[in-house]
Amino acid sequence: MNDINLLKLSIKDYLSKPMLSIVMYPLIGSAIVLYIIFFSIADFGLDSLENTQLQIEQHQTEVIDGEVVETDVKQSYTGSSILDFLLQYTVTSWIVSFLVYTIGLFAIGYISIFISLLIVGLLTPRILAIIHRKHYSGIVVNGYGTLVGGIWKLIKTALVMVLLFFMLIPLYFIPIVNIFAINLPFYYFFHKMLHYDVGSTLMQKEKFDKIYYFNKSSMRLKTLFLYSVSLIPFVAFFIAVFYIIYLGHTYFVELLKQNNEA
Repeated sequence: MNDINLLKLSIKDYLSKPMLSIVMYPLIGSAIVLYIIFFSIADFGLDSLENTQLQIEQHQTEVIDGEVVETDVKQSYTGSSILDFLLQYTVTSWIVSFLVYTIGLFAIGYISIFISLLIVGLLTPRILAIIHRKHYSGIVVNGYGTLVGGIWKLIKTALVMVLLFFMLIPLYFIPIVNIFAINLPFYYFFHKMLHYDVGSTLMQKEKFDKIYYFNKSSMRLKTLFLYSVSLIPFVAFFIAVFYIIYLGHTYFVELLKQNNEA
């Protein structure tokens, strides 16, 4: 089965009734977690703002009784009055709005990817079981994944991601290059965890390592495609189940090939 047919089959399965019912779990779960994170950050930001003091020195020139008088006026702003000060000028208001919406949009995008990955990881066996019954009932499923192993894999992958994030800091200041540098650590986590979730559910580690080794390039391209789509704001809420379906078909096809060769 070529990649185009594989993609078409994955989309068809994704739009089936059993899969659409599962889509609601990462959608609702992500929304709840983001809601909690948003208000936690907002409360922290407001508390910090209340304890912040901003002092502005302004130079004023006045004419009093025919004489030019120059005075220096110092004004202090604290708490919410800082925002009032920033937003009363068009330029600073635009900058503040731009930063808030831009940073917020990016933050929601990345956070939603991770939350969706964690939630859909719990649903992986159920999703793959549906695909198995529908298309590949002749294949024996014998995964090696365990809860402890999954948590350990998550911790190790997250640590490597953080390490990559700090190692690539010098590249973040180079235009265009910084786009790839910022996304590389996140893509690493995305790629490793997705393949582990699917592979460890379907087969033993030796067979999983063998299939991945001989298909490295195509496996990376598939997760790169999924990651790129996930960067579209809010899409990760809905597409998480498709990750598993698409990669599930990929590994099932490889297992089918091995069975036919045997």
